[in-house]
Formats: sequence, structure tokens, C-alpha cells
Amino acid sequence: MIRSILLAIALFLSAAPAFAVNPDEVLSDPALEARARALSAELRCMVCQNQSIDDSNADLAKDLRLLVRERITDGDTDEEVLSYIVSRYGEFVLLKPRLSTRTV
Repeated sequence: MIRSILLAIALFLSAAPAFAVNPDEVLSDPALEARARALSAELRCMVCQNQSIDDSNADLAKDLRLLVRERITDGDTDEEVLSYIVSRYGEFVLLKPRLSTRTV
């Protein structure tokens, strides 16, 4: 009986979606938070590589999420935030790299 309960709990927990954004990262302004989440969904976790930083639990992904939020609260546009991060990590950080001679 106990074994069945433990198995059911394990299955339930393994099926739950992983939300990487911690409550302490969330911006108080819902509009700014929505922008941050949209930008985070466009950026690749350099550790996981197949996940966005919005989905990743890696420390680097958290640092990038915080950086995105910092740039947004400092008044950067979405394009300025992406350009800032791309200038430091290269086009590979974008899940959908921009079309250029380097990415062809």
C-alpha cells in the first residue's frame, strides 16, 4: 500500500511542469514582467542549449533572467536588451538567430 502511494506521488511530481523563474525574480509591474518573460523565451540557456533561459534551472540562466529584468527596468527597449546580450554571448544565445552572412 505504501509502495503504491509513493509510486503515485513520484509519478505526479515527475509530470509537473518545471517553472524556472523564481518568485524573487518576478518584477512588480505586470507589463514589464510580461516583456521579461517574452525576451527570456527567446534566449538560449548556454548550459542546457535546448531550453530557453525562461525554462532552465541553470545558474547562468538565472543570471541572464536577472540581467534581462535589470535592463528592462533601466529603460532599455526589447531590441536593446537582445543586442546587449548578443554582444556578450554571440548570436548562438538567440533561439532563433538573426539572418546574416554569419548565420547562413
